[in-house]
Amino acid sequence: MTGLGTRGAGALEVAGLRASVDHARLTVRRTAAGLGLAGLHPHALRHTAASLAIASGANIKVVQKMLGHKSATMTLDLYGHLFPDQLDEVADRMDAAARSHVYQLCTRRPGDADRAKSGNASSPR
Repeated sequence: MTGLGTRGAGALEVAGLRASVDHARLTVRRTAAGLGLAGLHPHALRHTAASLAIASGANIKVVQKMLGHKSATMTLDLYGHLFPDQLDEVADRMDAAARSHVYQLCTRRPGDADRAKSGNASSPR
């Protein structure tokens, strides 16, 4: 097995190296204390990784897979508050689309294209 995962009860495997979960926790805590981060719990690193991924623009399915969650719903339940509210951004894009050629296409009447080709675009509708 490559990457990070669990094998059996109380065992942790990282890049093919197997260690007890207790030993891994102790190693992380000692390393953190040596860096001046006493009290850092290994699970906090998981939350930090998820938060950084979300802040970097990762979509929910990417974060779900990264964390090994069964569903995107589970990921959203835990981290949904970190996703930015994009309602204003979506509204601005919709407005821009309405003002662009999309609006013209949606409001075109039958025969407009034929009149434009014949040079008689000012014909009554």
